[in-house]
Amino acid sequence: MEMTESIKKYKEKIFQGRDSELLETDPEFMERFDHFAFSEVVNETKLDDKIGFMAVLAALLGCQGEEAFRELLPAALNIGITPVEVKEIVYQAAAYLGMGRVLSFLKITNELLAERGIPLPLKSQATTTMENRREAGTQVQVEIFGEGMRDFWKSGPQESRHINQWLAENCFGDYYTRTGLDYKQREMITFCFLAAQGGCEPQLTSHAAANMKIGNDKEFLIRIISQCLPYIGYPRSLNALSCVNAAVEK
Repeated sequence: MEMTESIKKYKEKIFQGRDSELLETDPEFMERFDHFAFSEVVNETKLDDKIGFMAVLAALLGCQGEEAFRELLPAALNIGITPVEVKEIVYQAAAYLGMGRVLSFLKITNELLAERGIPLPLKSQATTTMENRREAGTQVQVEIFGEGMRDFWKSGPQESRHINQWLAENCFGDYYTRTGLDYKQREMITFCFLAAQGGCEPQLTSHAAANMKIGNDKEFLIRIISQCLPYIGYPRSLNALSCVNAAVEK
């Protein structure tokens, strides 16, 4: 099977002549993978390139695909994802994956931005202070999940209540309040972090519902799962689909 003209054009658009060494060492594998990822998948999902690559970058963080992230980040920048948007994806991942999983991706991002002559640090996107982050974070939770989150930060058993407070202050107050990405984009990448990480099905179902509440409907989430499938595999993709269906039933 030779690479079709449409795949060649798509790869030229995103990679701009930068080919993987695997085309030389593993041509049989790559012809099938490229056909699947860059023809069948993109033609089925019909996502805007920026949204599709945001989803894939978030999924690669979730599944710890460091080498794939290193190869695809230049393509993401080529098709118009801004350095600020990339940084916001990586920063927000810390809340859902932990710094132990995110640090290497932050370093890769900094290396590739520096190679492009982009000065660091980037312009600040913060909108909260240490004094108002809890209140601002709670407001974001209410806007995304509903009024039931208004007092969530002070709920639960006394010995673990601080974690719910941290969720408002840190996860939402420190990250979701930042500029650079809007709520729909932030909930979409969170969905990708959780789907790719695996083992987070209750949270994934909750965030599938939150996505749909703010306008990322079921059809859109299925397209996002499909876009990420070549990078996270069938089991986690099918689990994510089950979580979307469960969220709809609720």
